[in-house]
Amino acid sequence: MRTVTKTAATVAALAVTGAAFYGAGAATAGNSTPKSDKEIPNITKVEEKINAYYGGAPDSTGAYQASPTSNYAKQVAAIEARAKRQIAHAAEHPGRDGRKPAIVLDVDDTTLLTYDYEKKNGFAYNATAFNAYVQSAQSIAVFGMPDLVNFAAKKGVTVFFLTGRDVSQRDASATNLTKAGYGVPVDSAHFFLKDKANPPAYLSCGKPTWTCSTVDYKAGTRQHIESLGYRIVANLGDQYTDLAGGHADKTYKIPNPMYFLP
Repeated sequence: MRTVTKTAATVAALAVTGAAFYGAGAATAGNSTPKSDKEIPNITKVEEKINAYYGGAPDSTGAYQASPTSNYAKQVAAIEARAKRQIAHAAEHPGRDGRKPAIVLDVDDTTLLTYDYEKKNGFAYNATAFNAYVQSAQSIAVFGMPDLVNFAAKKGVTVFFLTGRDVSQRDASATNLTKAGYGVPVDSAHFFLKDKANPPAYLSCGKPTWTCSTVDYKAGTRQHIESLGYRIVANLGDQYTDLAGGHADKTYKIPNPMYFLP
């Protein structure tokens, strides 16, 4: 579940240029606030570009599915190929510290594609609508990601899922991951969801009240995974906040022009 109100498609599309800000440091009010309308993309045109990028069209049930021949699918495939080579090398050349290799993956638009939800909801976030979508457990997998995950597992690499979805969405999310082709455990030992009411002890920002940012939550959880004797050889996510904070040898940014989460 997304933990902040999602920006409109216009701002989401600026995540591409926002990546440059991220690489150089957080954007400031001075360089992020448009000085004229000419600096702001038209929402309709942005949505047209997003739809063309995903190549999406409704299937026989009316669900919008991205095309496996889309530029989105091609870009994801190239990223996954790099990750697969690196994961295989890490599995075949373990370190001398005895730690077990592992990978960590986000859920929404890293392992499960939410294009159908985004398209039908105007690329805007509504908590009630998104929860209904999650509970339906109908998301398709991000192209090629089950193959990457199952490949890693066969190489002896432990797979962990780490999401901002609420713990109340665990059962539906786990069901969806399995239905989508992820042949790895999705139990509580391998699947971390956000639990603000009963945060784990390893998140110091969780108590007495939840103050964790996305980076605090995700990096803190990766640190916990490391404390269990794992070496996280790869961390994959569609948001920069999925990847920040360390505790992974390599990070892989999965493309997502539909929304941006700070």
